[in-house]
Amino acid sequence: MTARRVAKVVIAIVTFRRNDDLGAVLPQVLAQVAGQRTGGPTGFDSTEFSVLVVDNDPDGGARQVVEALAEDRVRYVVEPTAGIAAARNRALREAADADVLIFIDDDERPQPGWLSGLLATYASTGADAVAGAVVSAFSGPLDAWISAGNFFNRRRLVTGTAIDVAATNNLLLDLHTVRRLGLSFDERFGQSGGSDTLFTRALVASGARMVWCDDAVVLDNVPVERMTRRWVVLRALRSGNSWSRTSIALAGSARDRLRVRVALTARGLPRLLGGLLRYGLGTLARSHSHQARGLRTLARGGGMLTGAYGYVYHEYRRNPR
Repeated sequence: MTARRVAKVVIAIVTFRRNDDLGAVLPQVLAQVAGQRTGGPTGFDSTEFSVLVVDNDPDGGARQVVEALAEDRVRYVVEPTAGIAAARNRALREAADADVLIFIDDDERPQPGWLSGLLATYASTGADAVAGAVVSAFSGPLDAWISAGNFFNRRRLVTGTAIDVAATNNLLLDLHTVRRLGLSFDERFGQSGGSDTLFTRALVASGARMVWCDDAVVLDNVPVERMTRRWVVLRALRSGNSWSRTSIALAGSARDRLRVRVALTARGLPRLLGGLLRYGLGTLARSHSHQARGLRTLARGGGMLTGAYGYVYHEYRRNPR
């Protein structure tokens, strides 16, 4: 396969009032950029790299972190519209003259070979998007109940495997394809989560190809406040809720939406009932595994059902009642 010519790569970090995380990840991303050599393993002839920080805090609280670096390759912008979807769209607009946009979250840490892995897979496969692996790292001991439920287990696939959905916590996008398809992040999902799910599902549904890169690994630093039973169960509910809502958003006509709702009900209801049964049996047997996995399945099924019929769980709502 003829190597792609890539003139400009932008690495975007969306942040919101997590200056310590941003201050930690920026030097690591810059170190990976510095490690890229012209005409290296990616096969690109000449590539310009830059880092874009999109601060979703209207007060611009992260500006001091970026300015302290005094690094010309880092550009800082404030996106005042609340919601991560608006911040992601700002990244798309700011990278309007780039060939490739790579998203990484501010609370993640790129591991050796992360950037070169994404780019090499992009170059060798000809894919329109490449998603990398995310491995959870914990700030303290994990509750045995949460471990038994596999709440933080994430998928790992063979590099080059075709996928149909991905998050933006470790994602490379071919911007020529994105612009040709006229895609952007749906801001209705800005404070509920799921805009990246909808974006990548729409990308693949439009005929683009997205593949996995298992060599591009980031560590997801899980804070203590997320290492609770309540948080992981609500995250499972939100995951199911977002899946249903994105499925309906992708449906075309009213008839298609009705068909999708019926299909989601047929998938969600057995999960809810089966999860409830497994949780009950686990409680009787005093089994952490059955309790946790049952409740996880129940929550995801409940999220699928509620999302299918219009309920929106706003995981990221600011200043909730």
